Amino acid sequence: MGTDAPRSKKHRRFTPVLISLSVVGILVVIAGGVGVWTVTRSFPTLSGEIAVPGLGSDVTVYRDDAGIPQIVAQSSSDLFRAQGYVHAQDRFWEMDFRRHVTSGRLAELFGESQVDTDVFVRTLGWRAIAEQEVALLDPVTLGYYQAYADGVNAYLDTHSGADLSLEYAVLDLQNSGYTPEKWTPADSVAWLKAMAWDLRSNLDDEIDRALLSTDMSASDVDELHPAYSWATQPTIVGGMPAVVADPLPDADGEGESETDSTGIALAPLGAPLSTLRAALSSVPELLGPAGGGIGSNSWVVSGTHTDTGKPLLANDPHLGPALPSVWYQVGLRCATLSADCPFDVAGYSFSGMPGVIIGHNARIAWGLTNLGPDVADLYMEKVTGDSYEYDGVQKPLTVRNEKINVAGGEPVKIEIRSTEHGPIVSGLVGTQLEQVSTEYPVSAEMPDLETAEPDLAADGDEPTYELALQWTALTPGVTASAIFSINLATDWASFRAAAAQFEVPSQNLIYADIDGNIGYQAPGSIPIRRSGDGTLPVPGWTSEYGWEGTVPFDQLPSLYNPPSGVIVTANNAVASAESELFLTADWDAGYRATQITTRIQTLIDSGTLLTASDMSDIQADNRSAIAAALVPHLLAMDTTRSSATTSKAQALLDGWDFSVDADSAAAAYFNIVWATLLDDMFSSLPDGTALTGNDRSFQVVIGLLDKPDSPWWTNTRTGVTGRDAILGHAMEDAAAEAADLMGPRLETWEWGRIHTLTLANSSFGTSGIGPIEWLFNRGPYEVGGGSSVVNATAWTSSEGYTVDWVPSMRQVISLADFDSSTWINLTGASGHAYHPNYTDQAPLWQKNATRDWLFSQSLVETASTNTLVLTPTESR
Repeated sequence: MGTDAPRSKKHRRFTPVLISLSVVGILVVIAGGVGVWTVTRSFPTLSGEIAVPGLGSDVTVYRDDAGIPQIVAQSSSDLFRAQGYVHAQDRFWEMDFRRHVTSGRLAELFGESQVDTDVFVRTLGWRAIAEQEVALLDPVTLGYYQAYADGVNAYLDTHSGADLSLEYAVLDLQNSGYTPEKWTPADSVAWLKAMAWDLRSNLDDEIDRALLSTDMSASDVDELHPAYSWATQPTIVGGMPAVVADPLPDADGEGESETDSTGIALAPLGAPLSTLRAALSSVPELLGPAGGGIGSNSWVVSGTHTDTGKPLLANDPHLGPALPSVWYQVGLRCATLSADCPFDVAGYSFSGMPGVIIGHNARIAWGLTNLGPDVADLYMEKVTGDSYEYDGVQKPLTVRNEKINVAGGEPVKIEIRSTEHGPIVSGLVGTQLEQVSTEYPVSAEMPDLETAEPDLAADGDEPTYELALQWTALTPGVTASAIFSINLATDWASFRAAAAQFEVPSQNLIYADIDGNIGYQAPGSIPIRRSGDGTLPVPGWTSEYGWEGTVPFDQLPSLYNPPSGVIVTANNAVASAESELFLTADWDAGYRATQITTRIQTLIDSGTLLTASDMSDIQADNRSAIAAALVPHLLAMDTTRSSATTSKAQALLDGWDFSVDADSAAAAYFNIVWATLLDDMFSSLPDGTALTGNDRSFQVVIGLLDKPDSPWWTNTRTGVTGRDAILGHAMEDAAAEAADLMGPRLETWEWGRIHTLTLANSSFGTSGIGPIEWLFNRGPYEVGGGSSVVNATAWTSSEGYTVDWVPSMRQVISLADFDSSTWINLTGASGHAYHPNYTDQAPLWQKNATRDWLFSQSLVETASTNTLVLTPTESR
């Protein structure tokens, strides 16, 4: 990229427009004693006694110096009521903000700037589906959710406005008089829809392929979306390939195309697809801002290979950075285990939801990564008036009308239309419900719409063509029950039974137990297509491309005590290319899985018994696969005619171990070369489709290194052509950019100086108003790592080098002694700005350090720095 295309950091996708807020007013609020009182008045009570209505007995909340609560109760109802109360103490603004997003009600908080976002979420109907799922809950599970809601509401009964959180004081400057509603079970369950949306697998790839297909051949599209390299990269069930003969995936370009062929020319769909992509981008990523490459790591090693003789389990989900962190660490323990109170579990929860999502109980441990199956398809619908065509018959559109309330403005009424496949999602940004162009792509199997008589409805209207979304998360399911079933599982059989309930989002579940067993299960609601592979939009007017059920749970990949004693998941392909089960064409490329597997196997082959410390070291691995592939070509370049800075920078790469450490000068220079190279080669692609540094970028460029005359080795702005010329140009421009960013002295260059993480508040942190951002945001933190690196601090090459994807937490669980386990969160337990536990774990996270994770009750009590007793109201 270099000097030809200077980069600037993008605006985050959620940007509430708060221009009406007075900067002077904000400064007054934070000044002097009034400011201190305003900031600290929401800090929760952490010790002593508090009466909570509805409790049957006392509940004790132990907190350590990080503010992490361990809750001990006599009954399940009291346990989850207390969890709701504690979540509200620390994180209620986060919870309130999230439920406004999942209900399509952001405009109620922030005004008309959020109407388009609300329109899109209402169109998908997250809240409506959540309410249907609540209605499906069994009485016991519903009781857990209701007890949790009662605990939240008990806190709301005694706190309001700035007493709840500082954000309410800021909101009051624009939207005075706002009062949060009571919490309900549907508020909790709707969060599962947000999880599913942020982990929605390949919908963006489907749009990307379609946009690329509007003006390039299928073979060119396939070259930019290469298939998984089965010959070189590991699968979850099979591990590493037995023989790795060729390190370059599909180097001859003659592999089987993965692009579906429907006989449809996609060129006229360019505008509506771009509009849909904009709509997708307008919806806040509830798990943090989206980055350049989704991913997570988890692995489990059996006791055969560990120093304790029992399994070790590691997990670090990769999500967008958010402040507070999306995760909330907690322990949930029944004082006496019984049928009425069977819980003894600790791990990472979501504020707003009862239970533990990732962690361990007294017998088993588990971790999650995104499985990433293709669970969403776009259908091109032929709409005539209030009906649409399906198998030659006009069917009435399903229509529902809703009203969006707008802070400071008039309500907005919207009409939401759906077909057989799902809601119509085209044209939902700017001019709400704008229809797609009637110049619909021509199918080889359909008449040319410009020359044939159009299909007409009874009223004589001409058809228009729109995009509908079919997505598994829009069908009510039972994932809300799976959380508790996993928390209570005691062995592989009960764990698998719990996994069968985990429908959306589909995850890779890894498992270990104190008896020494390890396992893997792929759960989820995954569609079976009559035809097509989900890689491109398909005709909706025929049932030919419809879904016919989902993959039965017993047919989903599973692994129990494999002979290798190792299971690694990193969003890579699950099973071999020969598997008859099709899950997706868009796996992660496998570079992280390869490095994790290699690190573990190297230790095993050397006779080393793995320790918990080894697992943490692997989580911090910074080796870059693209550097290992590209640096030999960069070192081969003749730089004698280049600038002195370029020659010196090239020398930094000689002997470099390809580790993108924070203090590495070579890493800093290489990554600037990498960003510049991608811009030189791919910036001319249609808006939104350029390669920006993720695993697919690795695949494409590595696949082109042995094709020096490929037309992709072209800078369309400068006319530079050919691999070596492009590499030389990128090295020259990158050296100049590095000097501009870090100074002319190469000994001062460090990757961490430009690769920084700013922790931004999920709502006000991207307001664009300096004093407000100063109130809530923290950082920057200098970090190592990068995209498609095990330590996945990903960045988007077209937008600079700052971090937009992170290991959101790290855990290593010892099944020999749970008290020897370790954990770390990205930020801290508290959601209150300026609270001591707001970002206290971030410096440890930055250094890849962890905290001791105590589980035994006696050790928990000894380590506690605050003890709070929640008492029944009548005992006060």
